[in-house]
Amino acid sequence: MKEQKCVSDLPAFSHVGGWHYIDWYRVDRNVRGMQLRIAKATQEGKWRKVKALQRMLTRSFSAKALAVKRVTENRGKRTAGVDGTLWNSPKTKWLGLRSLKQRGYRPSPLRRVYIPKANGKKRPLGIPTMKDRAMQALFLLALQPVAETTADPNSYGFRLNRSTVDAICQCHQTWGKRGSAEWVLEVDIKGCFDNISHDWLIENIPMDKTVLRKWLKAGVVDMGQLKETTAGTPQGGIISPTLANMAMDGLENLLAQHYGGKSSKLSRRHKVYMIRYADDMVISGISKELLEDEVKPLIAEFFAVRGLALSEEKTKITHIDQGFDFLGWHVRKYSGKLLIKPSRDNVQALYRKVKETISKSKAAKTENLIWQLNPVIRGWANYHRSQVASVAFSRMDALIFRAIWNWAKRRHPMKGARWVKGKYFKLIGTRHWTFHAKTNEKKSISLVYAGDTHIKRHVKIKSDYNPFDASWELYSEELRNKRMLDNIEHRKQLWSLYKSQQGRCAFCHGQLEERTGWDDHHIEYRMNGGSNLLSNRVLLHSTCHRKVHALNLSVEKLAVKA
Repeated sequence: MKEQKCVSDLPAFSHVGGWHYIDWYRVDRNVRGMQLRIAKATQEGKWRKVKALQRMLTRSFSAKALAVKRVTENRGKRTAGVDGTLWNSPKTKWLGLRSLKQRGYRPSPLRRVYIPKANGKKRPLGIPTMKDRAMQALFLLALQPVAETTADPNSYGFRLNRSTVDAICQCHQTWGKRGSAEWVLEVDIKGCFDNISHDWLIENIPMDKTVLRKWLKAGVVDMGQLKETTAGTPQGGIISPTLANMAMDGLENLLAQHYGGKSSKLSRRHKVYMIRYADDMVISGISKELLEDEVKPLIAEFFAVRGLALSEEKTKITHIDQGFDFLGWHVRKYSGKLLIKPSRDNVQALYRKVKETISKSKAAKTENLIWQLNPVIRGWANYHRSQVASVAFSRMDALIFRAIWNWAKRRHPMKGARWVKGKYFKLIGTRHWTFHAKTNEKKSISLVYAGDTHIKRHVKIKSDYNPFDASWELYSEELRNKRMLDNIEHRKQLWSLYKSQQGRCAFCHGQLEERTGWDDHHIEYRMNGGSNLLSNRVLLHSTCHRKVHALNLSVEKLAVKA
């Protein structure tokens, strides 16, 4: 299939290096078409065709452009590798795109950094250079259709359109029925990312073996010293989560072979079902003996081939009436009814973070403290709003109020409680004690309360869903629109614009998605007297928004395809 041209025939590339002239709608369509063909060849077991299609994709202009776009627009775009180089301008992005060639490619060592973990320890991360990140993103475009097609149905970590909420909903389906299994095997892998066998990855991952070997053996620079890497995939690399997922895929099929597949008589007798999010997994079973004597050794043998081992301390078997923690929730049956609540560790971690923020803001302005706390509280509440969390929300609001009240009284030790209440709290709606402040723009800002978040049940994604299978296209569109609307439902104006534009960018007409990002654009600029009304605003992809401003292009309100 010949790739459609993605760069306009405009002659002047000098000031932007050609970057802003890329037709991103056509780029997405070219890459998507090739990925669908790769997924179809994978389903048919035509591995030579898969290899040929992957080779075509990684050498195409569209895939290279999309890879550079991803690494220059994600959260790590301001973090440099060992060479200290960033691609933060249209010119450097265009030059970076032109530099993505496999002939003579040699990756640089990773820059080692450490980030704190919840238990006080530090997690090592390897930061690749911008070029290496772009090369990983490029090959990931070719590998992802294979990974999604061959993945375990109930694997939810680092996969398209899947999340922790889908995993916890699957837990409810597994243990929530009257005749469900009563025992849980909590599996913990010792240093999963750090110990995966390089030999196994090179032999079993269907991608360019030479490039993969170079990445795995690139080494790391830690405290100024170059160290060799003999095992594991670097945490911090774009392609690493997919490699780790593929190393663990196949376990669900193995369990099905021994204890019955979906809806079989054997599975109803043993009730052995797996739910996995990255390297966190739980497995159900009809009895403790079955999980201890049969399932656990089978899993240990499966992972040993891949260079991984189970942690004897953290791998344990629990009865559902005692409950278990999974992905920040506590899953437990109370008198035969399954309830999923925020876990105690998760609640305490949020409270510690709030207390630390308040403690560091002893002399800060009130509005600055509210601006720091609101995203933390809102994010935590939205994470748990699909489960039984109302009591936890109310409890957290009470704890935060007590911490803020102590903060306010400390600032005015010579004032009485009535005076402090009048300065920092006001009546809003039916709540008398709303922590608020006035900003420089003479507007009011109030603290978000977790209890104001309404519980909304999450509809779990179908386990067999494959985003690269054309037969799932209608389901994919419905899922994308529903989840986009759920993400912006608390922002009513964005919700209205998204609905009026039928979920498409007003400039390129491509789908607005979380991965692409979106910006609120004024058709007539505010500096030129344009209003802030919805009639003067449209939603654009972040890339399209920059292109419109860089090239001084116009956008029409009704320029949306029906």
